[in-house]
Amino acid sequence: MVELRSVVLREIDLSLRRPFRISSGVTRERRILLLELVDRSGISEWSECVAGESPNYSPETIDTAWLALRLWLIPAVIGRPFEHPSDVDSALNRAARGHPMAKAALEMGYWALTARLQGESLAGVLGGTRATVEAGISLGIEESTDRLVEEATLARDAGYRKIKIKIAPQLDHAPLRAVREGLGNDARLAADANASYTLDDLRDLRKLDELGLLMIEQPLDGRDLLRHSVLQKSLETPICLDESVDSVDRAEDMIVLSSGKILNIKPGRVGGFTAAVAIHDRCREAGIPVWCGGMLESGIGRAYNIALASLDNFRLPGDLSPSRRYWESDIVDPEWTMSADGLVDVPWAIPGIGVRVDRERVERLARRTEEIAARPT
Repeated sequence: MVELRSVVLREIDLSLRRPFRISSGVTRERRILLLELVDRSGISEWSECVAGESPNYSPETIDTAWLALRLWLIPAVIGRPFEHPSDVDSALNRAARGHPMAKAALEMGYWALTARLQGESLAGVLGGTRATVEAGISLGIEESTDRLVEEATLARDAGYRKIKIKIAPQLDHAPLRAVREGLGNDARLAADANASYTLDDLRDLRKLDELGLLMIEQPLDGRDLLRHSVLQKSLETPICLDESVDSVDRAEDMIVLSSGKILNIKPGRVGGFTAAVAIHDRCREAGIPVWCGGMLESGIGRAYNIALASLDNFRLPGDLSPSRRYWESDIVDPEWTMSADGLVDVPWAIPGIGVRVDRERVERLARRTEEIAARPT
């Protein structure tokens, strides 16, 4: 039973070690929305909203998420007892349409707070099975192909088990071919298009078949499962869907239409762990492997992704890079690390998210803070 006494919203800025470019823009500094959930006994746990500064990945932003949490979502659940964290999902969906990233930050926080109160790991409460998870890396678009090959080589040598390259029209075959030639045919190489292509680009996308890619992620518009089905029938390379699947119903549509052969499950995109686990289970039934993508999270958000990736059908390496990949200094202790052979430990022995949040640093970095408290009874 979890009953919230208060939720504290904090926005911080974290500077990336180097700019990260995808087809829709460049990120140099990450505005991050953190939630601290406090239960009636005063025990607290942290969560993170993955919404970005601008609506280039989804319609949500950090500012719309803050507003939705403050006005509708937190008031719908605070001061109410919930026997199981999965019960929070339906309460949030009754409170507001849409806003899945805002909902996920709150709903996933309930899962972690439940784990802490029960003295269990977050992975254990979710039903995870793995002691370690495989880490992949996502490399942004580079101005120089030589630089991209260098980055990919360094990633392989560091132990990453999947190397994903961001692509866009006219910035696809040549850089991918150069990386393939540089790393050899055994490297698990993938491409991520971030919905930047149309079926008019079919000829260019077909050329990628010759590169032996593990997958092409989200080549077409996120709303379009039908055209992804057409495209998949024209390609040998498996299509991996991301933005296109934001619920278990959309996963079912993907399966029926054969719109893709792999799915990237980002819990923030689908509204939280309740939906993420349901999608995972349906894909397992259908024989669709899944993996966990990243959204440039801090170490708090990374904790949630690692816990989710411990479930049994997460059969491909996720975007689970260690803290030092992105940040000069993370906001958790210990920072997330990766072994020389590309594995990240799941913190089974530590209740809750498995890492300690550096509260003093978070409060120093905070550009705004707001506490929403339950009404006295």
